[in-house]
Amino acid sequence: MTRPETLTDIQRAARFYYLQQNAFGARIEGQSFGTATTAPPGLNLLRLEESLSAAHLRLASTFIEHLSWQDCIERYDRPHTLFYMDPPYWQTEGYGVPFGIEQYEQMALMLAKLKGKAIISLNDHPDIRRIFAGYHIETTDIRYTVGGGKGSDAKEVLIFSWDVEAEPAGLF
Repeated sequence: MTRPETLTDIQRAARFYYLQQNAFGARIEGQSFGTATTAPPGLNLLRLEESLSAAHLRLASTFIEHLSWQDCIERYDRPHTLFYMDPPYWQTEGYGVPFGIEQYEQMALMLAKLKGKAIISLNDHPDIRRIFAGYHIETTDIRYTVGGGKGSDAKEVLIFSWDVEAEPAGLF
């Protein structure tokens, strides 16, 4: 097997795309091959151009930055900005980057200083509720399933940086 670090940028991108299209649950770490009797394979090389073109159209008016979440907020925070933040869920694995409790604590502090607004989605955990206790939190039930299995029931929270009762969330 060719070591990834010896590949060109284009080869690494193609390898990543291939692995993500075929990985069970699209996991970054601990990937395993997934199959199903009720669905086609995740990658159809005859439709590759079509898939990439659709992705291109979705992203055509988008900026993609390689910044930490802190730098992204610092760079783009304006009164008209809405940040949707989806950090790694607390005490879960497989994201490929470390994300300690201090990151959530820093996030809670930064919310209070925002010029714009932010919505954060996280798993419902006592530590998360403690850290974001000063903010409006809504809970939603969710069923985690990967590969059509039985799944497991869980709760997630949406944390709002502003008083949504005084100023309801809306797109326009």
